[in-house]
Amino acid sequence: MKLDLIWLIYKSKNKHAATEADYCSKILKSQGIKVIILESCSENKSFPILNSSNKELIPDLALVLGGDGTILGAARHLSMHNVPILSFNVGGNLGFLTHDWKLLRDKSLWEKIQLNQFKIEHRMMLEAYLEFNYKENNQTQSRNLFWALNDIYFRSYRDEISPTCSLEIEVDGEAVDIYRGDGLILATPTGSTAYAIATGGPILHPEIDAIIISPICPMSLSSRPIVIPSQSQLVIKPLEGKSQKVKIWQDGVGNAVLTSKDRCFIQKARTDAQMLVLKEKPSYYMTLTQKLHWAGSLANSSKVD
Repeated sequence: MKLDLIWLIYKSKNKHAATEADYCSKILKSQGIKVIILESCSENKSFPILNSSNKELIPDLALVLGGDGTILGAARHLSMHNVPILSFNVGGNLGFLTHDWKLLRDKSLWEKIQLNQFKIEHRMMLEAYLEFNYKENNQTQSRNLFWALNDIYFRSYRDEISPTCSLEIEVDGEAVDIYRGDGLILATPTGSTAYAIATGGPILHPEIDAIIISPICPMSLSSRPIVIPSQSQLVIKPLEGKSQKVKIWQDGVGNAVLTSKDRCFIQKARTDAQMLVLKEKPSYYMTLTQKLHWAGSLANSSKVD
C-alpha cells in the first residue's frame, strides 16, 4: 500500500489516545509520510476537511485510535471516499472492530502495511434519507443521505409523555408490520453484536449481506426480530397523532426527529466500510469468545490439559 497521506483520528478528550496519536505521528513523519491529526467527536460534521474540493486531502489510510464509537464515526465519513481504516483500541471499551493497541509498538508495523501484509474486510453499511411532508404548503423536503455502520434505530423523542411509539414498516413496497413498543432497530451484520443483540436479535457474520429488523421491547409477543435480504428497500413511518415524535439515531448518534407526516427510507449503502485487518488480529469467532465471554469452560479445560 502506498502511504503518502494518513489521517490520524483519535478519541476525543482521551489522554491515552492523544499520547498514542503523538507517538504514531512522529513515527510516520520520520518515514516521510504526511500526517493530518484529527480529534474525533460524536457530531455528524466531525471532519469539515472533507468538504474541501482539494482531493489531495483524501488520505490513503485512516489510522483510528479509540474504541468502536470512534471507528463508527470515521466509517460514516470515509466509506464513500473508499478510505481503508486501521483501528486500535486506545481508550475504548469492548473494541469489536479494533486491534490491540500494543501492536502500535511493533517497529515493523508500517513496513508490513506498505508491503501489503494485511487483508481488507468490507463491512456492509446502511444509508437512509428522510422525507418531510409539510401538509400546510403541500411541499416535500428531503434531507441529504446519511450512513450507519452498526444500525439505524427509532425511539420516542425524549420530550414525549409516553416512552412508546408506533412504527409502520414497508419492505419492497409491501406493508409488513406495525411495531408498537419502545422503538425499532435496523442493523447490519456488524451491528448485530451492538444494540440489536440486547433486543434478542441474531448474530450475523460480517460476510453475510443482510439487514436485521429488531423491535425494542415490543408490546406484542408476536413481534420478533427478522432478517431480510440486503437488497430490500425499507420505509419507516411514525403512526401516532401530531403530538407523537420519533427520534432517529445512526450508530448511537442522534440525527433528526420525525412526526406522523414524515418517513425514512433505508437501504444497503452503495459503498462499504473498508477495514484493514492485520494477521495478528484474532479471528471473528475468537473475538466473539473474548468479548462476549463465551466458551469459558472450554478455555478452562484446555488450560488443565
